Amino acid sequence: MSKLLQKLYIDPFLLTLISVIIIATILPCTGSAKTFFSQLTTVAIALLFFMHGAKLSRQAIRAGIGHWRLHLLVFSSTFILFPLIGLSLRFLVPQWLSPELYLGFLYLCALPATVQSAIAFTSVAGGNVAAAVCSASASSILGVFLSPVLVGLMMPTSGQQVDTLGAIGSILLQLMVPFIAGHLARPWIASFIQQHKTWINRTDRSSILLVVYVAFSDAVVEGLWHKVNLGSFAVIIILSLLILVVVIIINTLAARRLGFHRADEITIVFCGSKKSLANGVPMANVLFPAPMVGMMLLPLMIFHQLQLMICAVLAQHYARQTQTDNPQSPAH
Repeated sequence: MSKLLQKLYIDPFLLTLISVIIIATILPCTGSAKTFFSQLTTVAIALLFFMHGAKLSRQAIRAGIGHWRLHLLVFSSTFILFPLIGLSLRFLVPQWLSPELYLGFLYLCALPATVQSAIAFTSVAGGNVAAAVCSASASSILGVFLSPVLVGLMMPTSGQQVDTLGAIGSILLQLMVPFIAGHLARPWIASFIQQHKTWINRTDRSSILLVVYVAFSDAVVEGLWHKVNLGSFAVIIILSLLILVVVIIINTLAARRLGFHRADEITIVFCGSKKSLANGVPMANVLFPAPMVGMMLLPLMIFHQLQLMICAVLAQHYARQTQTDNPQSPAH
């Protein structure tokens, strides 16, 4: 089964997410159970970002920080190009895209880049891994500040007001403080994290699953599945695929026009086209009212799977090109 999923480039974690959504649909948490799970979610999110901070190596940051032109292009893609594309979807409302799902796409486009998959695909493709580590990590940190600001700037266009300063304050308290604490604690716990990497990753993903369960429980109670049908899912898939392809093409052309080497082009393409599920899920839980969170996360979860599938194919394409151009280089 796992080999089949690998061939189809389907993330097994996505199947687990779907299972959690089904459970939330059948058995949503309400009453005292909801209070308990909400408090547990707050603790889980803090632990998630504590571990993010602890895993961030200062050596990796120093190794890639000199590539400022590359980082500037990646950040422009993440925090300028994506939001502009999100805003351009306004003409699809309400004929093709419901106002609620439009907000979900705006939120998707405001998020920082993912870290793990961007680095992994860059490595497979033969790109500049040190720069990828630095760029993706910096994007994740900047997103704590920039994503709420972007949400606050974009959401009023669709009638949804966001308290930007309040959101940043909440995120600083719930996400950034644990992140900084984890990074400061790295000298003492780095070896423990390295030795128990598998369990740490499982803890990270368990935190995300818990947030998704609570979010979709609230959404189901508020009538989520009366607002989203198969047609809506088809629109989300098509728009997500279109956004991803457009961003990849623009990043590729920009990297070549600006004279970057292939290794740097690969880093720009993979770091500039990703959106972080790991950051997006807990951040949505802080930014938006509980009944909204489930709907806001639908485009992100679908985009997450599509970016893995498309970028897995693209990484192999880059790797074959590198191997053809330089037969002496080791295969990734």
